[in-house]
Amino acid sequence: MFDRQALPRAAATILSLALVTGCSSLPGGDGDEEHKIVVGTTSAPSSLDPAAAWDGSWELYRNIFQTLMTIPNSGTTPEPEAASDCGFTDSASRIYRCKLRKGLKFSSGRPLDAQAVKHSFDRITSIDAPSGPAALLANLERVDATGSRTVVFRLKKSDATFPFILSTPATSLVDPEDYPRSTEHPGPGVTGSGPYTLKDYEPGKRAELTKNPDYKGSAKVRNDAVTIRYYKRSAKMVSDLQAGRIDITYRGLTPEQVLEFQEAAASGDDSVDLSEMTGSEVHFLVLNPKDKQVAKPAVRRAIAQLVDRKKLVREVYDRTADPLYSMVPAGITGHTNAFLDRYGEPDSKKARKTLRDAGIYDKVRLTLWYAEDRYGDSTGREFAELKRQLEDSGLFDITLKSRPWDTFQKGYLKGEYPVFGRGWSADFPDADNYITPFVGEKNAVGTPYPDKKLTEELLPYSRRQSDRGAAGQSFARAQREMADDVQLLPLWQGKVYVAAEKDIAGVEWAVDASVILRVWELYKKSSW
Repeated sequence: MFDRQALPRAAATILSLALVTGCSSLPGGDGDEEHKIVVGTTSAPSSLDPAAAWDGSWELYRNIFQTLMTIPNSGTTPEPEAASDCGFTDSASRIYRCKLRKGLKFSSGRPLDAQAVKHSFDRITSIDAPSGPAALLANLERVDATGSRTVVFRLKKSDATFPFILSTPATSLVDPEDYPRSTEHPGPGVTGSGPYTLKDYEPGKRAELTKNPDYKGSAKVRNDAVTIRYYKRSAKMVSDLQAGRIDITYRGLTPEQVLEFQEAAASGDDSVDLSEMTGSEVHFLVLNPKDKQVAKPAVRRAIAQLVDRKKLVREVYDRTADPLYSMVPAGITGHTNAFLDRYGEPDSKKARKTLRDAGIYDKVRLTLWYAEDRYGDSTGREFAELKRQLEDSGLFDITLKSRPWDTFQKGYLKGEYPVFGRGWSADFPDADNYITPFVGEKNAVGTPYPDKKLTEELLPYSRRQSDRGAAGQSFARAQREMADDVQLLPLWQGKVYVAAEKDIAGVEWAVDASVILRVWELYKKSSW
């Protein structure tokens, strides 16, 4: 295990606008009453199969499946979860061995053994779903089950970040009887071994979770059941919180709603606690070089020269976000301001010269796409502001289009969009995970980025560094390379806001280092 002390956990800093008390001061409750929490979010799963989703579906997976490793709420170094112990057995960081806890079983009652672990990994690469996380396991050569409780992972190249990969919901452990090796899970149900079982599920509307009595892992479950309600619009979610129909909101609050909660607290209304957390979520544009216009480096660089991030976060997000000049966010070791260093402040004259030097004299016509129901109600205003900034230069003619997330995702994975917006919460808190998922022939955004300097030199070298602080130089060079090429254009880094009814506690521990809500940490003060 390597030194991660230089990295903060994503939710380490909490600003609470009303006091959140600890359980030591809580009154006792009725031992026979079910302790149920209702969560509202705008991030609905796209699939119930871990092999088919590399997106916000992980927020559900984290609570119903187990992984071999986990990142505890008290640090940033992976620790055993379904495993009892794990570690590299060689000095080259290429052979990784895990031993499972005793007595693990799935909600089906069948054992979770070494063969089930091997099956869970093999099917990810075998299915290789376009929207799935197979690219995250591209360095995995094979998995061997040696006995009933021991699993050995053999890597193609050295990778000190592999323990972090084993902590991500991409590597959720599934029952071989219910999850075929070569096809996606056919049924609506879930067979997992996590802190909760999925009692009922209505796509896009709700998930009903109940405490798993057979769970064996590191999580301490502090409630009996959780209902997650999925919203297409933030306004309805906030209305339901204020009416008492849900207990807590996660993801999707608009800047206006955040400001309203802050002002209410300042005026003495303590009915809702608003927590602000240091976030590691980044938002960016993907520029598809398969498009005839975007294929021209000068067009991409001109866009980078024109986007005014400071104005974007001021006008649209009311400073509830921070400008981002690198794919690696501030607070993560290896962060630089590569785009600011390369392009400086927005300058239409420089952008015009960039285009003219490339022989481009006519207005560049482009269509910008975004998901209308994924990242909250502010997304439409964000893209309207981007359109205004680009068109005010007199160099671009921009059309905006949007789709619901499901069809939007299918479109970008097919390469249909010249420019589109994406958000990203890291799989684990390391600079590698803000770069590697987006480069290479196969990646998380479906837009090939075959840069050999990144994929064969800088990133492999960084993964050989067990001390992640020593990898900073490679990451700095990688960010300069990406700023020059501009296939990805970072825009802003988000903060995390959680609004909860005043009786809800545990919020400060519920958001993990990947900005995923671990609902088992939530409880009602009045029930204790």
